[in-house]
Amino acid sequence: MTLAARRILIIGGGFSGMSAAIELRKRGAEVDLVEIDPGWRNYGAGISLGGPTLRAFRQLGILEAFLREGSATDGVQALLPDGTPLATLPTPRVAGPDVPGSGGIMRPVLARILADATRASGAQVRLGCTFTRIAQDAEGLDVDFTDGQRRRYDLVIGADGLYSKTREALFPGAPQPRYSGQAVWRAVLPRPPEVQGAMMWMGRVKPGVNPVSKDQMYLFLTEHRPTNDHVDPATFVDALRALLAPFPAPLVQRIREQIGPDSQIVFRPLEGMLMPRPWFKDRAVLIGDTVHATTPHLASGACIGIEDAIVLAEELGRHASVAAALTAFEARRWERCRMVVENSFRLGEIEIAGGDKEEHARIMRESLIALAQPI
Repeated sequence: MTLAARRILIIGGGFSGMSAAIELRKRGAEVDLVEIDPGWRNYGAGISLGGPTLRAFRQLGILEAFLREGSATDGVQALLPDGTPLATLPTPRVAGPDVPGSGGIMRPVLARILADATRASGAQVRLGCTFTRIAQDAEGLDVDFTDGQRRRYDLVIGADGLYSKTREALFPGAPQPRYSGQAVWRAVLPRPPEVQGAMMWMGRVKPGVNPVSKDQMYLFLTEHRPTNDHVDPATFVDALRALLAPFPAPLVQRIREQIGPDSQIVFRPLEGMLMPRPWFKDRAVLIGDTVHATTPHLASGACIGIEDAIVLAEELGRHASVAAALTAFEARRWERCRMVVENSFRLGEIEIAGGDKEEHARIMRESLIALAQPI
């Protein structure tokens, strides 16, 4: 198979970087992946995934592992604070008639599945290492590394996340992450029998639960916080319990009582960033959160980063030159990623202001229809 670039470096071992390694190895590329964390760790509790993400998993070849270790279900139950059913939001089976339309999994479990697939692909993974200098010329790139090595590549892919050093090196004036005015709480808890799929309670804050395995679920709750202040982890249990106190639904109160020091509580201010085009400079390109970090309102941040990897590999296989491949990649990805980032931010703004529920519903509906379309 002909590729516009044969020797490829991926900087960053997150979801999008690992996905790029897997897809490029399928096409015969020689892939180095460097990850600055020597433990290749992935922090966090659970992650909710839509049908388009499961479709991407099928392309990557990890869908069976996800279904075995995570949870896949259909629909999202919306309830009033007292537990009265409000509606069941459909989740179309985008990944195929045999795959439910949504799901959840523990972030570290998904990271392990992808890491195993990355190593099995034959990509050369170097942990505890990153670049110190990237020098481009017409024929390729020379990259210096923190371990003292220097190697030459046909293409460099920056996939090192929201606070990307690759983005800083290639685009010194690029936008910085922006705080959204909201934060999310997550915790891991035993899964009671009545939690068969994703559930959300509609209140001033919106708690929800989603199964992540056969016997676990994760709790998520979005809180409005005008300023991005530090929260002492010693206060996490009491703070999360207090946020659930106004919800009289019996299930919510049972969940509230279960929250304790062992609940793996994670608190994260919600930030995002959309970098204007171009997303590439000569033979170096950025993907994933490095260029389009989003808040979780559409449960699509991981999805669009993984899709980036799939589309980039496809375009490198279709074009004779790196420039043509990267131009085509950017053209395919810009509008979809812009939509996710900007619509997610707008949903958060409506929630903070207690704004127009019809606009909120319309944005959700139109965004999910768009995400279901082929990439």
